[in-house]
Amino acid sequence: MASSHSRARDALRAYALSLPEAWEDHPWGELVIKVGKKIFVFLGLIDDKRLSMSVKLPDSADLALSLPFTAPTGYGLGKAGWVTARFLEHDPPVDMLTEWVVESYRAVATKKLAARLEEAPPIVPKKPAKRTAKKPAKKAAKRTAKKRAR
Repeated sequence: MASSHSRARDALRAYALSLPEAWEDHPWGELVIKVGKKIFVFLGLIDDKRLSMSVKLPDSADLALSLPFTAPTGYGLGKAGWVTARFLEHDPPVDMLTEWVVESYRAVATKKLAARLEEAPPIVPKKPAKRTAKKPAKKAAKRTAKKRAR
């Protein structure tokens, strides 16, 4: 019987491979999922029993790194927003990890491929655009009124 960690890895692998043009590769003997030539998720099992996953999280890395099972990814990747989650004492929260896979895919895929994920919700809601003062619109309206008056 498979452990919850290997089932989680299998579910995350299947989900990642369902994304547009995603494919599996095994560089360095590790299981990775790529889009084009770029890796967007590393999946592994520590000691063949505990899930380990690395993803690029440009929007939610700070929040992810506040969790007890995460750390910046090694080899300098952490500086570029890569986060590694190792589940030594925790069961993997598959729903959250699936959202991370989507964010990582969006960060790595071309804009055209990422646009095909419109139905997937963003991980971190975008900050609302700052409202500009209505003064420029009022000034434009005054200019238009002056031109009409001439």
